[in-house]
Amino acid sequence: MKNFIFITFCIISSIGFAQIPGNNAPQTKSNPIQQYSITGTVVDAETKQPLEYATIICTPLNGKAISGGITDDKGHFEVKLTKGMYDISVEFISFKTKTFKNREIKEDLNLGTILLEINAESLNEVEIIAEKSTVEIRLDKKIYNVGKDMTVKGGNASDVLDNVPSVSVDVEGNVSLRGNENVRILINGKPSGLVGLSGTDALRQLPADAIEKVEVITSPSARYDAEGTAGILNIILRKGKAQGFNSSFTATAGNPDYFGASANLNYRTNKVNYFTNIGYNYSNSPGKSSSDVTYNFPITNAPKYVSERTKYDRENNRLNTQFGIEYYINDKTSLTGTVLYRKSDGDDTSVNTRKEYDTSKLLTDTSFRNELESEEDKTLEYTLNLTKDFKKDGHKLTFDFRYGKSTEDNKSNIYDEDLLGIVDESSLERNFTDEESEDVLFKADYVLPINENTQFEFGLNADLNNLVTDYLLEEYENNMYVNNTNFSNTLDFQQNVYSAYSQFGQKLNKFSYLMGLRLENTDRTIKLLQTNENFTENFTQLFPTVNLGLEFSESENITLGYSRRLRRPHSFYLNPFETRTSNTYIRTGNIYLDPTYTNSFDLGYLKKWNKITLNSSVYYQHAINNIEWVETDETREVDGVDTEVIIRTPINLSSEDRYGFEFTTNYNPTKWWKLTNSFNFFKTVSEGDYNNISYDAEDTNWFTRLNSRITLPGNIDWQTSGMYMGPSEGAFSTRKAMVSVNLAFSKDILNEKGTLSLNVSDLFNSRKRNSSSYTENTISKSEFQRRSRQILLNFTYRFNQKKKRERSNSFEGGGDEEMFKA
Repeated sequence: MKNFIFITFCIISSIGFAQIPGNNAPQTKSNPIQQYSITGTVVDAETKQPLEYATIICTPLNGKAISGGITDDKGHFEVKLTKGMYDISVEFISFKTKTFKNREIKEDLNLGTILLEINAESLNEVEIIAEKSTVEIRLDKKIYNVGKDMTVKGGNASDVLDNVPSVSVDVEGNVSLRGNENVRILINGKPSGLVGLSGTDALRQLPADAIEKVEVITSPSARYDAEGTAGILNIILRKGKAQGFNSSFTATAGNPDYFGASANLNYRTNKVNYFTNIGYNYSNSPGKSSSDVTYNFPITNAPKYVSERTKYDRENNRLNTQFGIEYYINDKTSLTGTVLYRKSDGDDTSVNTRKEYDTSKLLTDTSFRNELESEEDKTLEYTLNLTKDFKKDGHKLTFDFRYGKSTEDNKSNIYDEDLLGIVDESSLERNFTDEESEDVLFKADYVLPINENTQFEFGLNADLNNLVTDYLLEEYENNMYVNNTNFSNTLDFQQNVYSAYSQFGQKLNKFSYLMGLRLENTDRTIKLLQTNENFTENFTQLFPTVNLGLEFSESENITLGYSRRLRRPHSFYLNPFETRTSNTYIRTGNIYLDPTYTNSFDLGYLKKWNKITLNSSVYYQHAINNIEWVETDETREVDGVDTEVIIRTPINLSSEDRYGFEFTTNYNPTKWWKLTNSFNFFKTVSEGDYNNISYDAEDTNWFTRLNSRITLPGNIDWQTSGMYMGPSEGAFSTRKAMVSVNLAFSKDILNEKGTLSLNVSDLFNSRKRNSSSYTENTISKSEFQRRSRQILLNFTYRFNQKKKRERSNSFEGGGDEEMFKA
């Protein structure tokens, strides 16, 4: 199937190349064709400043190929045209289009100075506004512009998400939205191999320079999959829009060891847009963890206290590349194809020091456990998109196809040694984990504007997934490695989701509504090959959505959203075979897990003053069949000694109510100082029992993030980003508060074609998780730090790309079309 898709992509691309016409017929001695120059200057009607990169579109009335160009840094343009009748339009993002109708070209024409006026109603559709605030605030979403954040230069997608309002990323890379980890991550509005088999690791492999912006959608409409009870994070990748060739190149070096380089290239003609991005980086990142366990009722000859300290060294080489072609079949139809390839090689070393103490806290034993792990990940993905626009504005039909294949091959060698460095042969073991997934997506969406203020939408979707996980554990016995059948297993996980949706939206004066209904059928099959067991489940559910909006004025709005969503348990949660992170700590999945269902309500308020924009919301979520991890302990023989072993497994433990309040503000005190603050306060109340033990719990938590950007003398930008995450408490676990600060400086050089930046992540080396957990017989306290403070020096060079000047008074609210896109 993969070869078929690749051949199809190549054929379509070849057809696109073959059909690209020139702007004019060939000029020869026997057939001379006279060309005339169309010139002019485009400026901002309000400030009288020139508009660089404004687009000039010349449409011949005889139906021949469209010609055009863009303005230079002084707002000047020149376009060559043959004799004929044309409609000439001048466009620039966030400005009203100026059109010269039915112009006859029979000689050189100077259009003079063309004044473009700001278009407040279309500002909600702007994808990039030059040098605008890092965070844009809309009625239904918040948009985080990556290019404006210096603290993520040289970083990855995980670093990017950790700076997004309402989003937090813990020390292990788990992403949460409003404190809820069940968030759906999309790439360009669709599932993607860029998220990979392991979402947290995949996000660390995607370079920040490949990302244009991130959309935070907390009340998704029926257009989106129902997966993700917290909401959706939509990562938009870069794709050039300007005519001609433009590019940017980035190089990064840092400490601890980090070296990286990336490039974004784009070439656009009237008929075809070619775009690619490629990035490579090498890193060697140290980390550490600690664990102290107290056994309340230790068994005979077992320790009362156990202390473990682990040091990590993670060495990784990562390569990401994507190539795409966007072919404009005509002015209403386009075909876009992309090929994505990702490869990562990693060698991780960990040394665990274990100390045992008796009831008098006297040291009784010391041992060292060493793990040498190597991993190779690959992803190959093909996508096709066909977009057909009809005559009526907004009338559109789109088809999407995606095929992706990902593999992860992991090998670990583990052994114990004593204080003298003598290896315990009985501890020798090797484990191999091989994962392979194939994903196919078919998607069709149809939008029909009934009139200027009314819209109907319908869509179909098929998301087909197959994942095979093969785990092999070998232990050293009688001078050879022998398969441990108690742990070795193969899981074949297949999940197909078929869906259809419809939604209807209308604007009545200042009131707007969008109502939708989505139907999803889930067909899941799990095969355990070692035990020859099959588990199947098929269920169909309806997911209604409602989004309401009331516009008091151009600067003040209120919204109300409702959605029903679900969380399907992934294969990691379902695999019933045991895996172990140590001899005394074992994890196992639960084949009988059911989905979690959530009803969410969100009341939002948006207000814009002269220098301040405020977006606030109050939200409530009620979840049933909530999936949580529980820990139990049992006595097992470890190295010939009866030992208390902790077993960790997920169950549908409880129902959960989550209440919260959040706000995000943009404040520009002066032209040289920008502030963005986000604050989220929430409370969770869960009720559930397991093994006759109550897991009822209440937890009040909050986190806040403050971002300050100051322009210093010499046009040096200084950015500081601080984050505080409040403490958390569950039924049998607690977590301490965490604070971290990032710092960055940036300076444009080489006539603004280059940018040099220095950033420091986790300035005070304080990004650590300190937690405690409890069972009937154990008290565990732990600390984990995945990576230490990092310093990066970054240089970016832009070819045919320049920074554009800032417009600080633009209103970033939502408009009619954005309301329908809720």
